[in-house]
Amino acid sequence: MRHGTRIACTAALLLTLTTAPAATASATTGTTHVDGRLPSGATYMMDVPTTWNGTVLLFSHGYTSGPANPAQDAPDDATKSLLLQQGYALVGSSYASTGWAVTDAVPDQLATLEAFTTRFGQATRTLAWGRSYGGLVTTAIAERHPDRIDGSLSLCGLVQGGVANWNNTLDPAFALKTLLGSDVPLVNLPSQQAATDAANTLTERVDSAQSTAEGRARIALAAALHNIPVWNATTQTRPAATDWDAQQANQYDAVKGLLKIAAFNRRQEAEVRAGGNMSWNTGVDYTRLLGRSSVRKEVTELYKKAGLSLGKDLAALNRAPRVTADPSAVAWMSGTSSFTGRLAKPQLSVHTIGDPLVPVQTESALRRAVSAAGSAPLLRQAYVDNAGHCTFSPAEQLAALHTLEDRLTTGSWQGTDPASLNARATAADPTTPTRYVSYRPTPYLRPYDLAHPADGR
Repeated sequence: MRHGTRIACTAALLLTLTTAPAATASATTGTTHVDGRLPSGATYMMDVPTTWNGTVLLFSHGYTSGPANPAQDAPDDATKSLLLQQGYALVGSSYASTGWAVTDAVPDQLATLEAFTTRFGQATRTLAWGRSYGGLVTTAIAERHPDRIDGSLSLCGLVQGGVANWNNTLDPAFALKTLLGSDVPLVNLPSQQAATDAANTLTERVDSAQSTAEGRARIALAAALHNIPVWNATTQTRPAATDWDAQQANQYDAVKGLLKIAAFNRRQEAEVRAGGNMSWNTGVDYTRLLGRSSVRKEVTELYKKAGLSLGKDLAALNRAPRVTADPSAVAWMSGTSSFTGRLAKPQLSVHTIGDPLVPVQTESALRRAVSAAGSAPLLRQAYVDNAGHCTFSPAEQLAALHTLEDRLTTGSWQGTDPASLNARATAADPTTPTRYVSYRPTPYLRPYDLAHPADGR
């Protein structure tokens, strides 16, 4: 069913469904909680405080592999509690399917918003927000349905878009396969079992390589092609600027995580949706790519220490048989999951600087698209000095939300500098960290957006 038809059908049935047994409500002290189901099969949840301030927050959750697929209306319990105390209404759906579900997520989120309006009345302000994959969903809503929201907030989002994401995920796996001597398939994976087998096989090669200086240098090269930071988990010690061995040890864990999470299993699920392989490395110059990486210095130093020729390894990558994309799969991923950069309402995008799964450089890709589309005045970006994916404190998330609200109230961006954000965060929740910093990410290594037609070549 086409998206427009599906949304129209959903809206037409919502009044019936929200009063039928599929929707249930329970009241706790000061809050009404509602669970329901949409015609698509997606579930939704709503939490509305008795002293509702008139603002509804439409939360888009991150990637869910399944089979469990619960609805979510906030990023975490602590942040949710603070938001309800401040009078915000919270809503969100499960999406009708798991995985790379943008074609379900966007209409399901809009239908959930309609269900909220039917039950509780029109909000004075509607803000879309989401984390990780939910940042992609939020940005899709912001670009395609600006009439339904007043502004948007992306947290650790895949704001580089789908095609760019899968190209950037391909490169480190390609480097490991080539340099560590494996024959695993990287694309056109026939099943989840085949994806698991390929991930396990390449992970075993990585584990073996980590025991030698040569292998560690090559793992660092693969990490650099994904811009995996040298401090990327809250359990890690932050390494010194020239402690190349500690930096690589941190990346080693993240590289294995990338193989186990995104490079094979999630890719296979996305390929099924796209109808084929949606990424490529034809025409890619890996020498040039490394030259633009945020961690290239570490790679050069580790190659020197290992007595290994970086030039020869890069030449081997550039000579290796390339991966060619299926044009129809690229078209599907581009049409559903890539961005024009055209914003009609303000958006604030926030990222941790030590994110290994969705690197902070995705913000450079977003800025590139938005600038090319002429929407730069509507976008602001902010950075949190922490390791890991989506490791924001409640204070930091509330500060971002309040900053977006100020933009809508005053008509101009105010207090987007780190000092102002930290002061706002402390005021919102003095019990959790405030770590906004000045930061400028390096370029995204393989950008693709709809504002730059040449990206698809």
